[in-house]
Amino acid sequence: MTDPFQMQRELRYGHPVCDEILTGRHFTIGYSWYFRQPKWTLEIVNPNTKFEWEVSKRSDNFRADIRIPRRFRAGLQAYKGSGYNRGHLVASANQNRLKIQNSETFLLSNMSPQKPEFNQRIWRDLELAIRHLNDSKHILETYVLTAPLFYFDQKVETIGNNTEKYGIDVPIPHAFVKSVLVEDNRGRLKLWTFEMANKELTGKLEDYLAITYDVEQKVGGRFWDRIATKDLHSQKRRPRKMWSLD
Repeated sequence: MTDPFQMQRELRYGHPVCDEILTGRHFTIGYSWYFRQPKWTLEIVNPNTKFEWEVSKRSDNFRADIRIPRRFRAGLQAYKGSGYNRGHLVASANQNRLKIQNSETFLLSNMSPQKPEFNQRIWRDLELAIRHLNDSKHILETYVLTAPLFYFDQKVETIGNNTEKYGIDVPIPHAFVKSVLVEDNRGRLKLWTFEMANKELTGKLEDYLAITYDVEQKVGGRFWDRIATKDLHSQKRRPRKMWSLD
């Protein structure tokens, strides 16, 4: 049987399991009905991104995703007064060639509650670093898988006012994951995976590099399950060295 999602270029190397796949024009969301937010997102970053674009031209039209039944989706009211940002998983500045392309990144199905001091600092720095990597002349394509992470040995708090009406609010992730897979001009694949707590963080981006295999165990699914390369899916105890930010 043909995989109906093979038409989505960003899924060519695989994706983790989820409750529902929401196919956008330029990226894909693996949605979690239970958590009322993405379980993961997968995208191919635009080539030759202009970094200043994200400040001056982004859509900012945050809205609920009506493809999801109301009782399983977050609304704007859940974030109002919560103290948390509507944190993009697919970064707005990664998808900016068309207005509709950028607009889709503002669907709440692409958002998770993020601490402002996390969202506006180190998370943004990581997004920017990925765009720098993507703009390297030897990189052909950059795939980014992003996922919220819940530690079930810790209390899970929520935002929102919908408990009585819908039975659950929007859970706040303890951390976030970005797994960055690039294909270079020699056809080689390289992989970096980051795990970052949802709070103000200090230090360098490379301090948050993690072993992909271990992070997959926490998220609950293989990230790149169509790649049969031991280099990507091994239990090596050391992450790949961070790419140059110069």
